[in-house]
Amino acid sequence: MIALSLAEIAEVVGGQTHDIPDPSVQVTGSVVRDSREVEPGSLFVAFVGERVDGHDFAEAVVAGGAAAVLGSRPVGVPAIVVPDVQRALGALARHVVRRLGATLVALTGSAGKTSTKDLIAQVLQHKAPTVWTPGSFNNEIGLPLTALSATEDTRFLVLEMGARGAGHIRYLTGLTPPRIGLVLNVGTAHIGEFGGREQIAEAKGEIIEGLPADGAAILNADDPLVRAMASRTKAKVILFGESGEADVRAENVRLTDSGQPSFMLHTPSGCSDVTMRLYGEHHVSNALAAAAVAHELGMSVAEIAIALSEAGSLSRWRMEVTERPDGVTIVNDAYNANPESMRAALRALAAMGKGRRTWAVLGKMAELGDEALAEHDAVGRLAVRLNVSKLVAVGGREASWLQLGAYNEGSWGEESVHVSDAQAAVDLLRSELRPGDVVLVKASRSVGLESIAEALLAGGTQGEVAAR
Repeated sequence: MIALSLAEIAEVVGGQTHDIPDPSVQVTGSVVRDSREVEPGSLFVAFVGERVDGHDFAEAVVAGGAAAVLGSRPVGVPAIVVPDVQRALGALARHVVRRLGATLVALTGSAGKTSTKDLIAQVLQHKAPTVWTPGSFNNEIGLPLTALSATEDTRFLVLEMGARGAGHIRYLTGLTPPRIGLVLNVGTAHIGEFGGREQIAEAKGEIIEGLPADGAAILNADDPLVRAMASRTKAKVILFGESGEADVRAENVRLTDSGQPSFMLHTPSGCSDVTMRLYGEHHVSNALAAAAVAHELGMSVAEIAIALSEAGSLSRWRMEVTERPDGVTIVNDAYNANPESMRAALRALAAMGKGRRTWAVLGKMAELGDEALAEHDAVGRLAVRLNVSKLVAVGGREASWLQLGAYNEGSWGEESVHVSDAQAAVDLLRSELRPGDVVLVKASRSVGLESIAEALLAGGTQGEVAAR
């Protein structure tokens, strides 16, 4: 964080200082909520959770070098006390962002947010110092913590914004007002909470409503609900996609033998070839979004193409491809799942597995509400249509719907199977995998199927997968 005195911070957040001998002491380190991340000069933010009260760690973090604690009650060590810690954290982030003068890029969408954020960050790093959201740190706590990690030399701040209802993104853009707002797509992720795709579009579009007139709204030309958001902003609109009307578009899209996308990138200032290190054709749209941001910020098409071709995955369990010594390829995409990302992952598996035996180890997609049965059924059917060699559906009721969809599409006998849990899946795979096989593992985060990929890569014995 940029250096601020404890007195300045107290004023910004409307807090009272307690047990602070010298209010001129500066916070020069990071702002953290995890006591294990404290370093000299840190500000420790004490949240009260269901199981852990951050205030209980106050004495330890100050002993470990923290300048003070931001909390909701005095703790006997230097502290700034506020009525609402979350709102105080947001106020501090808003203040620091205004002081920074960095260009803020905010993005949202139903699928691909984290992968696209990682691409944007890696491309912009070629131009100037860039700070970005780690992982999916995209909510009311994670986003301000990311903003507060910026320093005086930060020129670009790339922020992923998630939403589980109307007003969530509007709140986040109020904390960190972007100059560039990006909407990737409107799908069915969290449709059970929103009520429908139109409601999702309404919430996602909040990200461009507050853009300044000299800003840019970057919208997916291939998604009608996103494209229609152009009427909700006074900023310049830039379209990306494979549509001929897109300002930044891809032509001659193809996949390499290993399943990595290659295409001709077209921008208003020229074109250049891109061959990505990431896996799956769905990354083309993500790359175009990143290219549109970079072009708006002054990068040449040649610079953008080089950066996209060099970019890798920065976040765990997102199409993480590892080949075992015996030639079995494990694709760990188990961080999260929704119908759109499931379909993209299955298509990537089919492309990677040409001439090889393919396994789709899939579990529940959460928060689909009344659409859950139809969407799980559709994913099971798609696995059959893509000629996936074997579907292993893992877990309870929703997993049984995946297997039933595959069965009804014509996947009989040993082509699809429903198993009770991750350990059963590992036991099955260990007994049947052979060199050259490609295994995709994917489900919603709550299912914890990354344990399957990790067990297969570790090559251990039965009984090692933790119960979920």
